[in-house]
Amino acid sequence: MSKIFQAGKDLQHATKVAIMIHGRGGTAQSILSLNQVLNLDEFAQIAPQAPGNTWYPYSFMAPDQSNEPSFSQSIQTIHGIVQDLESKGFSSEQIYFIGFSQGACLALEYATQHAKKYGAVIAFTGGLIGENIRPEKYSGSFDGTPVFIGSGFKDPHVPVLRIEASEELIKQAAGDVKVLIFEDYDHTVRQEEMDWVNKNILS
Repeated sequence: MSKIFQAGKDLQHATKVAIMIHGRGGTAQSILSLNQVLNLDEFAQIAPQAPGNTWYPYSFMAPDQSNEPSFSQSIQTIHGIVQDLESKGFSSEQIYFIGFSQGACLALEYATQHAKKYGAVIAFTGGLIGENIRPEKYSGSFDGTPVFIGSGFKDPHVPVLRIEASEELIKQAAGDVKVLIFEDYDHTVRQEEMDWVNKNILS
């Protein structure tokens, strides 16, 4: 069971909610600290803490079974948060997903498995999860949801080819996808990414 941390506006007074998903080895607090650089003042911010600081044990492109049962449990954690928000009266359009690295992969994977009109999906270095992308896993329509993916062109964990394949599938599901690939090897959230997201999604 993941512990859930909150920051920003109280849910009772918020009109938008950011579900923020940390990377491998990270913490809920570490991803919540992005509220210092992203335009999240009007958001309630919710961040689950992964057991042992990791959402699944191996690479997001490892054979599917090797990441079970952790992967399915992690998807269910996010689903539980979404269901709780919906029970409190939030529409999908008021829900935004923000993730870094392993958390970015999980954000993209959950949202694409449950595609609908969300506020946005913001993935700082991530792609859809699985040894291969299997379109039959995904259903629904993003109905124009803004989807951002940023990464380095030789990121040590997330190949550009997987980002491009993810972009293609999300576009087929009617996501409004923006991909920014940077000429570096850094596994990080870049200022340019945050600037683009602030201007085009969170403004």
